[in-house]
Amino acid sequence: MEKLLENQRIVVAGGSSGIGLALVKMLSEDGGALTAIGRDQQKLQELCVQLPSMKGVALDARDRLAMECLFMEEGSIDHLVLALSGAKGGGAFSGLALSELREGFDAKFWPQLNAVQAALPFMRPGGSITFITAISATAKLPGTAGLAAINGALESMVPILAKELQPLRVNAVSPGVIDTAWWDFLPAEARQQVFSDMSARVGVGRVGRPEEMATLIRTIIITEYINGVVIGCHGGIS
Repeated sequence: MEKLLENQRIVVAGGSSGIGLALVKMLSEDGGALTAIGRDQQKLQELCVQLPSMKGVALDARDRLAMECLFMEEGSIDHLVLALSGAKGGGAFSGLALSELREGFDAKFWPQLNAVQAALPFMRPGGSITFITAISATAKLPGTAGLAAINGALESMVPILAKELQPLRVNAVSPGVIDTAWWDFLPAEARQQVFSDMSARVGVGRVGRPEEMATLIRTIIITEYINGVVIGCHGGIS
């Protein structure tokens, strides 16, 4: 099989779980030189055992100095994927603690921007940056105003950054409900109820799989004519 990303350097921030993990496993088959960033040292070590050619780096993307040091060590980078996230910010707005919404921004919005700014001096012209946002930015679902604020803020920057940073490509993928550890903040029974309810609201009749999102991100990375867009992958949510 042709290795489409051979000799290209790819950094996946948030690559030790969920969509980021699925992407790392998928891109390893394309021959890319992969670095996965995450906060869980044990998960990264286990992943490196599975994928010996991959480099795992344990750090918190909110630490700007640590991010800058990492990219200095990496050198030239072809592709950056931002799978950093947190579980705070959901719930009906009338009862939403703004301190929790602030934590939601601190876990996703600021770390993603932190990673981009730290990486920019080392990004190859013509390479790509891919944000991972969420369909809450546009789905208009009750109880997601805070999540919409976080993800909508990121999505609003994408077409502007694509112009500012050209010929570097900037895109985002906007997942629907995906079966990942992001939902672990809910008890098992409540999680299954959410999945059941959302399955009834999407055209394909089920929640998504992280491998499906990884396939879309891979397509964006290897297709050089995709630029400045947010692509939804939500099963036809209504």
